[in-house]
Amino acid sequence: MHATVCFSALGIILATAGHCPAQDAAAGEKVFTKCKACHVVDADKNKIGPSLMGVIGRTAGTHEGFKYSAAMTDAGKAGTVWDEQTLATYLHNPKTFIKGTKMAFVGLKADEDVANVIAYLKQFPK
Repeated sequence: MHATVCFSALGIILATAGHCPAQDAAAGEKVFTKCKACHVVDADKNKIGPSLMGVIGRTAGTHEGFKYSAAMTDAGKAGTVWDEQTLATYLHNPKTFIKGTKMAFVGLKADEDVANVIAYLKQFPK
């Protein structure tokens, strides 16, 4: 049996027997309904939160026209870039990953939900 390396929502590398959390963009779209009150992903438009269009690869706290918390802009200045691993850790528990973030969302507890939301976000490059 071959081991597969996966990133969990906690940012821990897991060696599994070939089973990583699913990356299902359609399921991620359903989970993203929890985010829609504050974010859009299909347009470069800020709401209560910044647009998430093109978030993969973006430096934290840098979307033009959005007023971020000092904690988020400091995270970006310190080198935080939204890739799959950092997003997974952040989405699991935003206030733990970036202490002082304005985001009120408590996070997604299920690794599968996190993986699916990331798959959904990846469909919307800038």
